[in-house]
Amino acid sequence: MEPFEKLLDESTRVHGHICAGQVIGVRMSMLGLSLIGIQDPKGLDRKKLYVIVEIDRCATDAIQSVTGCSLGKRSMHWLDYGVMAATFVNLSNGKAVRITALEEAREISKKYCSEIENKYKRQLEAYKIMKEEELFRVQKVKVKIPEENMPGRPLKRVQCEGCGDWVQDKRDVTVEGKILCRQCAEGRYYEILDS
Repeated sequence: MEPFEKLLDESTRVHGHICAGQVIGVRMSMLGLSLIGIQDPKGLDRKKLYVIVEIDRCATDAIQSVTGCSLGKRSMHWLDYGVMAATFVNLSNGKAVRITALEEAREISKKYCSEIENKYKRQLEAYKIMKEEELFRVQKVKVKIPEENMPGRPLKRVQCEGCGDWVQDKRDVTVEGKILCRQCAEGRYYEILDS
């Protein structure tokens, strides 16, 4: 794996700016990958790695940058839990760890960089050097990834009997005997305007 500073530079480039979330995401990824035995996430090990992220914030961009996993490759799955956490899974051996950023790290940052008055800058710098156990909680976990969430070609494609859209990967639902997309079954997040 590449050194921390190089990974942080690349993550910052991808994300658009440096922030404490980038530092957390890079360090979280490095720790997670090492714990599950992934050494080359963008090369030889790329098909062995699966990541589940629980927040749509800065750290997720860093995790994507370091691991090479993404929604489009179906090697990253997003659960909208609002928790600064990610689970790293080695698909070849089932090893998995869930790593959560500790809220207490914000306060602990004062002991590392007390001379920096701006709390965001202090956290940014402190998170680079803090001990892993001060930044993260690590849990060994077992993860069952549904086959429809795995990387690879779609398992199934069906046409919605309501709107005509094509639905992939078992995301369709059956309501009163009709195959529907979730929007026809549960409601749309958008309103269709006259063309």
